[in-house]
Amino acid sequence: MALLDPVKKPLTLQQAAHLLRRATFGPSPAQIQQFTGMTPQAALQLLLATTPTPTPPVDPNTGKPFNTLAFDANQQGNWQSATKYWWVGLMLNEGTSLREKMTLFWQNHFVSTFNEVSDARYIYRQNTVLRRHALGSFRSFVIDMTKDPAMLRYLNGNQNVAGKPNENYGRELQELFTIGRGNYTEDDVKAAARVLTGWTETGYRSATTADITTTFKAAQHDTTDKVFSDSYQKTVIKGRTGATAGDDELGDLVDMILRQPETARFLVRKLYRWFINAELTPDVEQNFIEPLAKVFRDGGYEMRTVLTAMLTSQHFYDDALRGAVVKSPLELTLGTLRYFSITAPDPVANPTGFTQLTAYIWSKSRDLQQDIMDQPTVFGWRPYYDTGFYELWINSTTLALRGLYTDQVAAGNVKYGADKLMLDPVVLAQRTSDPSDPVKLIDEWTAQFFAIDLTKSQRDFLVDNVLVSGLPRYEWTAEWNTYAAAPTDKNKLMAVRTKLNTTLQFMFRMAEYQLC
Repeated sequence: MALLDPVKKPLTLQQAAHLLRRATFGPSPAQIQQFTGMTPQAALQLLLATTPTPTPPVDPNTGKPFNTLAFDANQQGNWQSATKYWWVGLMLNEGTSLREKMTLFWQNHFVSTFNEVSDARYIYRQNTVLRRHALGSFRSFVIDMTKDPAMLRYLNGNQNVAGKPNENYGRELQELFTIGRGNYTEDDVKAAARVLTGWTETGYRSATTADITTTFKAAQHDTTDKVFSDSYQKTVIKGRTGATAGDDELGDLVDMILRQPETARFLVRKLYRWFINAELTPDVEQNFIEPLAKVFRDGGYEMRTVLTAMLTSQHFYDDALRGAVVKSPLELTLGTLRYFSITAPDPVANPTGFTQLTAYIWSKSRDLQQDIMDQPTVFGWRPYYDTGFYELWINSTTLALRGLYTDQVAAGNVKYGADKLMLDPVVLAQRTSDPSDPVKLIDEWTAQFFAIDLTKSQRDFLVDNVLVSGLPRYEWTAEWNTYAAAPTDKNKLMAVRTKLNTTLQFMFRMAEYQLC
């Protein structure tokens, strides 16, 4: 079996759950059922379908989109928070689409942060670029990100002028964004910096205009020829003059980089770590990364092409890879809520509820060391680039905080606006084939909650020591049937709900729940 060969049989329930755990921020039982029985190819068509462009975040004081306003230093903190909450809301409400998971992938690839850029309008604008290109042409993506105002400020591209080149972006373009360390020389960094001279942005922290634009200043562009090393086959990018010189040379630079086979390999490895596993064995390199990189390159660096090949492959659905990574903080915080079909309120109709819920999710994810739009370095979040990858999400501090988060949401201790965050275990139990049978209940819950199969002894422990707390199993059957006969009786409802809530909290704290 070739690792990249497509799976053609319909997805089992376990395969559908695996796909949705990896491709989204976590599925609901209804979504798992929706994808069960689909072919992987049909599932990817749905995951990659075009979705509406989201409305922009609003100024919490005026109720107007702040990207249409001039800079206001007094509101920067509010606008920054509003942008983060807005994006959390999109992730929570996304449904079955790859878009937001890929937007996050790219925000961690083309890193720019509030902390460094210090203009929320710039970061919001960049986020729209990330989303627009997330599933499209990587070539167009690199070109637009190179000229993006936030990126120009973050990596000093706006200071890169003829005679005094700034090499920051020319270096990171190659090291972090395209071909990877070891596949270019210092002379290539210098040559790339000269290609990129003359680009700047306008509107930064302007109190008089909301217009944010990118400008090419031909007078600040290095018009001499740029000669690259053997790493790029000694390619010469001819120096140009005039208003189109910047775009023409940038296009040549990107095309030169994309012609190199190592560029596709570098990007496919990052996608592999994001969607499949941190471990890249020699077998995976030879029989998955290499042929998938060729698919990517031969397909013109189209993201839909490479994602479809990856997420329909035999290797992706290998049973050994289910539960092979630790959930990121966002996969934990969002996925727990998404499983229970909890969505963020409408930010216009219920701004208080929307802000309180999304702020809660954001703050918990930040405490767990994944603060969106504020990575600690240009490399992104450490678990995605450092040896050990997923294990770095778990330490003595974050493990305890993960448990506190799931305890809070399972117990219904979180309020937002007039609503209360309530995971209703009774409704969840009613969706099983026979909630009065404690063995079937636990078997079906564990099959849905966990990426890997629990042992029989683990399931028996959940039945005997958690759900029924040492009582005979038939006691649960009697208690459930008593409730089912009088579902409006608050005391009978509370009796079963308390036991189910205790079981939920215990399951959420199990090590297996941390796996994706």
